[in-house]
Amino acid sequence: MLYRLTKVVGGPILHLLWPTSVTGHEHVPVTGPAIMASNHLSILDSTFLPLVLKRQVRFVAKAEYFTGNPVTAMWMRATGQISIDRQSPTSAQDMLDAAAEVLRKGELFGIYPEGTRSPDGRLYRGKVGVAWLALATGAPVIPVAMEGTGEVLPIGATRPRLGRVSVRIGKPMTFTGSETSARDRRSVTDEIMFAIQELSGQEYAASYAPSRTQTK
Repeated sequence: MLYRLTKVVGGPILHLLWPTSVTGHEHVPVTGPAIMASNHLSILDSTFLPLVLKRQVRFVAKAEYFTGNPVTAMWMRATGQISIDRQSPTSAQDMLDAAAEVLRKGELFGIYPEGTRSPDGRLYRGKVGVAWLALATGAPVIPVAMEGTGEVLPIGATRPRLGRVSVRIGKPMTFTGSETSARDRRSVTDEIMFAIQELSGQEYAASYAPSRTQTK
């Protein structure tokens, strides 16, 4: 209920300030589970993607977002995001387990395979958690390309700028293999990243994205 109210009230305002176009909406299933695998340019990606979807999509977010800025915390709770303590030694598996539960309930789950925001606009090598999730649950993966969010709110900025945002959604991808096979996980992840790159047109970096602490 709170999620719908947030979209009804906040959606028109966001569209007015940041005109958002979407293509490929027909690729999102009307019912049933699916993994929305997106590139990651800004913290606002988790705002604009749900904005253009008719169905609710849930993300995992670090616990700090729920305890810091009160506006951010309110948005995270209103949109049904899942809090994860990333300092925990089991945080990676905790995230996957929480995501698998969302999918088993027939919901949409959003994930950024790069693991962090791109520091320079390139698309970085994907981490294999997205493949584990797809193979373990059998849910289709829907590639997504966000464009413009990195200019609206770049890394390090505290106030969004005016600008246009584009969301491109690709066709669902299904995979066979074993989530326990490192080769299968790597192969599936690379295939997903290739699909995201085709949608986004980003330059591909064959390395993992550096963390914010490494880029300071």
